[in-house]
Amino acid sequence: MGGMRMKKVKMIATLLAFGIIIFGFAFWTWFGPDREFSSDERRYLAEFPELSTETLLSGDFMADFEGYTQDQFPLRDSFRGIKAFFATKVAGKKDNNGLYSVDGHLSKIEYPMSESMIDHAADRFTAVYDRYLKDSGGEVFLTVVPDKGAYLAEENGCLSMDYPAFYEKVQETLPYMTYLPVEDLLGAEDYYKTDSHWRQESILDVAQRLAEKLGGDPLPEFERETLTEPFYGVYAGQSATGAEPDQITYLTNDILEGVKVTGLSDLGVWEEKALYDRKELSGVDPYNFFLSGTEALLKIENPMAEGGKRLIIFRDSFGSSLIPLMVPGFAEITVVDLRYIRGDQLGNYVEFDGQDVLFLYSTTLFNNSLAIG
Repeated sequence: MGGMRMKKVKMIATLLAFGIIIFGFAFWTWFGPDREFSSDERRYLAEFPELSTETLLSGDFMADFEGYTQDQFPLRDSFRGIKAFFATKVAGKKDNNGLYSVDGHLSKIEYPMSESMIDHAADRFTAVYDRYLKDSGGEVFLTVVPDKGAYLAEENGCLSMDYPAFYEKVQETLPYMTYLPVEDLLGAEDYYKTDSHWRQESILDVAQRLAEKLGGDPLPEFERETLTEPFYGVYAGQSATGAEPDQITYLTNDILEGVKVTGLSDLGVWEEKALYDRKELSGVDPYNFFLSGTEALLKIENPMAEGGKRLIIFRDSFGSSLIPLMVPGFAEITVVDLRYIRGDQLGNYVEFDGQDVLFLYSTTLFNNSLAIG
């Protein structure tokens, strides 16, 4: 009789504990403060959707509410870590939500090749070419930077694009550009382990090749400086695996310390910027240390250049860490990011008068090109 009573007490206690947990989570979800931004995932979280007769009848409210509850679920980041562990370590999946790990390298599956996205990027670049470059007197070059999946995915059993076919497709859509390959100079070790980008200290050979092909002065020696702050790249938080941080090492010399960098503000005014911006190290993305991150237009003037060669570079974020290495070879480099300025506005701020032009874009940008307006 006593045993039955004890069993009943245990069952009631278990149910009470379970009920308290469920009630606690529900209370936390409904009455706890919502988070606006996830620093781990580097994205804004869903807000409570608008409740109205129209949104209820259309089904929009319930669809948006589901996303809201997922984003605002208590201890969400902890549960993301548990999910990642079970998906990869217990279930044996190669990836978790498109992210995979190989020898400590975190990477994102870039698959399949999107010909429509490549065509969209080519259309935007061709519009710029026809408007400003076709009759400017300069040569136009193209470099495609491979995402690190090119060196990790296929050999480790993950979905992978046919990268040679990708490069060929890009060149076919931009026949007026001279292709300058760099993929043969790179490997997985040249990229940060927790981030999508390449390591500046590993791409000096890339800078040397491009500077030479573009007619710049020979590049000088550089000194290596390693920042003490840990660098958790974009994949560190997204993977929820507790990855060890990288470190940022940058290259500098007397020439780089003497350059003048200006950028176009949101008000259309040129203001002073930095080649290496330490303020960005405490921001959401420390990679923005290079060239102050997302800038629509930059002008870099090098008074110590031996020749007077000027260059225009259209780029995505991979250019941020490469371009400083090319600066010693040129008197002036104008840097354009078409994700943040419309092509038809460039003539208001950039003079196209015979400079050679390099389009430097990653496979990731070509394959997801809607950001180029």
